[in-house]
Amino acid sequence: VQLVESGGGLVQAGGSLRLSCAASGFTFTDYAIGWFRQAPGKEREFVAAISWSGGYTYYADSVKGRFTISRDNAKNTVYLQMNSLKPEDTAVYSCAVDLSVVITTAPNEYEYWGQGTQVTVSS
Repeated sequence: VQLVESGGGLVQAGGSLRLSCAASGFTFTDYAIGWFRQAPGKEREFVAAISWSGGYTYYADSVKGRFTISRDNAKNTVYLQMNSLKPEDTAVYSCAVDLSVVITTAPNEYEYWGQGTQVTVSS
């Protein structure tokens, strides 16, 4: 099982980035996928999650209305479109497989974490 994130970078406040999470080694359509982020000195924080079909999505309040999670099951890839970025969005963003029965925001319910991609938003 492998998840590989990409798409991070340096962007000015108000800008946009699209992150990708490419999955392999398991039946992608069997699982929900979540995005988390971790800033230096802070706990890992839930960002967004999407059900196996893409029909259900859930967002942290801090990103609701600015970020959009989606998936392309034909490409085994989950995306995170991030708009109106703020300096407080700066963090390493990682994706992982949700092993719980229902979508959860708890990091300990997720497995097979990717290596992460750095997002830096300058003011």
